[in-house]
Amino acid sequence: LAARVRPLFPCLEQVVNGRPLAYLDSAATTQRPEPVLEAILDFYRRDNANPGRALHTLARRADERLEESRREVAAFLGAEDPLEVVFTRGTTEAINLVASTWGGANLRSGDEVLLTVAEHQSNLMPWRLAAERSGARLRLLDVDDEGRLRLDQLDALLGARTRLVSLSHVSNVLGIVNPVREICRRAHAAGALVLVDGAQSAPHLPVDVGQLDCDFFAFSGHKILGPMGVGVLWARRELLEAMPPYQAGSNMAHEADETSARYESGARRFGAGTPNVSGPVGLAAALRFLRRIGWDALREHEAAIAGRALARLAEVDGLRVLGEGPEAERISVFSFALEGVPAVEVVRSLDAEGIAVRGGDLASLPLLRRLGLEEAVRASCYLYTTLDEVDRLADALQALARNRRGS
Repeated sequence: LAARVRPLFPCLEQVVNGRPLAYLDSAATTQRPEPVLEAILDFYRRDNANPGRALHTLARRADERLEESRREVAAFLGAEDPLEVVFTRGTTEAINLVASTWGGANLRSGDEVLLTVAEHQSNLMPWRLAAERSGARLRLLDVDDEGRLRLDQLDALLGARTRLVSLSHVSNVLGIVNPVREICRRAHAAGALVLVDGAQSAPHLPVDVGQLDCDFFAFSGHKILGPMGVGVLWARRELLEAMPPYQAGSNMAHEADETSARYESGARRFGAGTPNVSGPVGLAAALRFLRRIGWDALREHEAAIAGRALARLAEVDGLRVLGEGPEAERISVFSFALEGVPAVEVVRSLDAEGIAVRGGDLASLPLLRRLGLEEAVRASCYLYTTLDEVDRLADALQALARNRRGS
């Protein structure tokens, strides 16, 4: 698969520090294929206008491109109603939207929001602020020593005051796929809603919000081959209709004066001002590209990458890979700590070899502390990653470990 698609990713065809680029930071942001770049450019070349359903030709075209993109995202998520798809700037804004609007309208003093200890900061901080504003409190579901959610604790944490469970579908640190459907079932039985952070799952797994039975689902365009600055909040239509607006301005309301306004329905209620049309257009092109690749081909490729990566990383002296072993249901994301070597030094050493990885607290400090660390390094792969790049990573880490030990 990688050999077939790599020619479509111009950013990968470059030399960094004298070596061919090995881009292993796709969990932070993916590279964009030519069809996505062309779709964005085509919009600006032909259809660029402030959208309007009943205005001039270019305005109508821009509006149709936006609504076509909304339909594409709805189909990708298995959603029947395109007006359940709210375009945001990314997963972070999508979660903030729910925390501010749904949370502002529904959370009261003494209520509880249940998260997990493995959440990304983007799914922790919005709920911290919502809890501070409302007097609600956060509770955390723990993980075991291998990073698996402690489902044996779940029923004890779900109580009469639990209003919402918010969790990641896939850990951005461990790459482990969480049992979201089971958690949704148990949360609903306790009377709570569920928000799923799909930033790391949507690029790697087929998502059907109906099968998951969640109430909110968020993901980012830039992690799934699309542009930066666009993301999605999917929510059940009845929830969107009951939520107050997130921002106010044109387009989200009509017949507005100083005393009254008629709000738009569904997702359009959350689209104040001139929309980002090129972002959804690029995202839709990315989803079409993935559909042509096929989930089976992607999963087969990622399984091969994961198998090679876990086997080679296990050979590196003093290196600890976080999370479950190769038998886990996971994506090709691997976080690790190299004994005696700070994360920033690992990142810089690999960068000198043309290998791009990420290091630090990975915006998930509670999880790292639960696993006995303050920082880690993450290598994250995708459909364009090659086995040779995985081998280069392992060889460079082994050389770094030996040099460190020798010094």
